Amino acid sequence: MKKFLLNKIQNIAPDRVLLNEPMSKHTTFGIGGPAACFIYPEREHLKQLLKIADNHSIPIFFMGSGSNLLVSDEGFDGIVVSFSKSLKKLVFRKGNCFTCESGVMLGHLVKEVSKRDISGMEGLVGVPGTLGGALVMNAGAYGKEISNLFESATVLTLQGDEKNYNKNEINFSYRYSTFPKDEILIEADFKGNKGNSENIKLEKLDASKKRKSSQPLKFRSAGSIFKNPSDLMAAGYLIDKTNLKSEKSGDAEISKKHANWIINKGGARASDVVKLIKLARFKVMNQFNIELQLEIKLLGFDDKTIEELSGNNIV
Repeated sequence: MKKFLLNKIQNIAPDRVLLNEPMSKHTTFGIGGPAACFIYPEREHLKQLLKIADNHSIPIFFMGSGSNLLVSDEGFDGIVVSFSKSLKKLVFRKGNCFTCESGVMLGHLVKEVSKRDISGMEGLVGVPGTLGGALVMNAGAYGKEISNLFESATVLTLQGDEKNYNKNEINFSYRYSTFPKDEILIEADFKGNKGNSENIKLEKLDASKKRKSSQPLKFRSAGSIFKNPSDLMAAGYLIDKTNLKSEKSGDAEISKKHANWIINKGGARASDVVKLIKLARFKVMNQFNIELQLEIKLLGFDDKTIEELSGNNIV
């Protein structure tokens, strides 16, 4: 990115902009080359930032805590906007209603909702990430999806205009929503149900135990790599049946504990993870004629690699 553009962005919020910032510091995978510009904006900074990006055709990527993201070893020659240190407002109102900004960590939200005996999010305990990313991808676990409580949302367009959506205007399905990809979720309103505190506590404990027993939480990862092909067919089961558990490339490994997780055993590179993703897709397609679709997001990869990892071109 040209220096005069970096200077313009720095002038928006000098103490919130990092240049040539390694993305390995900002992803749960611990993997990724440098972003030309990395920024933690407050709400008032966003319109200025979006205007600069739009006027100069600068690629821009919005992320939360980096828990569902694989960044290329070459990095990203654009702007990465992180809400992990901003947009943290969480306000509760009467009738089990609450408003949550996009940067609120999902774990904090589940904790605060549960303290007020509001049910509907217990199964999300331990799920990493921020509210914004969780809602856009309709995060869920153990029968609970965040969209179940959704009422309305406020977004910004890439031109800096504010828009609102109510629940009838957004469709949700498994790990998917119809929020436009060129709009940024700022905050959302939810309405929960009054629950029993003891039942909520037991459901959270049960979800936590299941997660610890089935997931390789001691290693850095991006969580589930692929979406489950259906309610009756898990991606991890299919990969396991191709005997790929413990398969390695460099310091990346298909977890022996959960085959749909690729873990970083210390010094894994994005290229190592890419090799394992391609291998898993190829083996599952070859053995079961099922095309696995990525659940994680990709950043900084060329079009050919993206097609190989998420399109129909399985090689």
